[in-house]
Amino acid sequence: MSLEDPITVLYKEINGSKITTDLYLPTSSSAQKYPVVIDIHGGAFMLGHSRMVSLPQVNDCLMRGWIVLVPNHRLCPAVNLLEGPMQDIRDLLAWIHAGHLDKVLPAGYSADLEKIAAFGTSSGGTLALALGFDVPRPVAAILSLYGAVHFTDPAWKTPLQHVAAKLPSNLSDDFLNGVYDEYPVPTDSSVSLEGQTESGVSKGPDFSKPRDAFAFTRIASGKVIEAIYSSVEDPEMRRVDPVLNVGSGFPPTYIVHGMADTMVPIGLSRVLLERLKICGVRCGMTEVPGEEHTFAAMMEVGSKTWWLQREGFDFLERVIGKGPGF
Repeated sequence: MSLEDPITVLYKEINGSKITTDLYLPTSSSAQKYPVVIDIHGGAFMLGHSRMVSLPQVNDCLMRGWIVLVPNHRLCPAVNLLEGPMQDIRDLLAWIHAGHLDKVLPAGYSADLEKIAAFGTSSGGTLALALGFDVPRPVAAILSLYGAVHFTDPAWKTPLQHVAAKLPSNLSDDFLNGVYDEYPVPTDSSVSLEGQTESGVSKGPDFSKPRDAFAFTRIASGKVIEAIYSSVEDPEMRRVDPVLNVGSGFPPTYIVHGMADTMVPIGLSRVLLERLKICGVRCGMTEVPGEEHTFAAMMEVGSKTWWLQREGFDFLERVIGKGPGF
């Protein structure tokens, strides 16, 4: 099986949304149980889909003998963060534990349910962290690459002028609100926050599409949280903010973050790290010099950045081990 041709299976259907996960397998099978790693795409909870992840990262996981699942989830804002993306990814974990993954695996492969880890980039990092709390069986380890956390920090209400400068001037509210008319709620968009498209080519958003325009106007105006999750019923964001849900039983967690990140400031991840340390959680963090947000999509294998971010995957390996025969 090539990286460009994964197995795709349906893991959830709700209100007309068919939600799938891509499945990548290590090359050798030994009829033993394999660790499972869930790789969650980024996109500010509003953009992207499962083919918009770093294939070199997927390949690194396969070379360690891990089964890799790359799921889709419903995209905000027609569903909110808690009831949409977070619930979908948690339902994927429940789907695995219920034995459904084993039913779709080829002969010779089975999942080690004691060795499930999760990682993700940007919003995907947040969703990976959400598998460490408010779930019956948390994952064994988590890696967050510049994940969005600490939602009450003023940074989340700060306009981003460098994003605003790229917006066209003729985006009306009626046009932008067309994103709420999409039915069923989509699980994919044409472009990710990292600039990838379905073909893998890097380019900017298409502002003729309400979803692209809506997402980037909210990012530019400092209104992402307002768009994806109402704080009226949860003013302190306690149900969705990983920082507020770390406790002594939280899974071992590693963080990788670019030091030049202007979209999710590195200080937010430092707050998460400090909370993990206070609670006695096995943890660590790699700060990558000079890297902006979404660097995982553009890094070169073998570069300094590649080796630094790989420290997060080494951490996962120390917790869940390699697959049999690797």
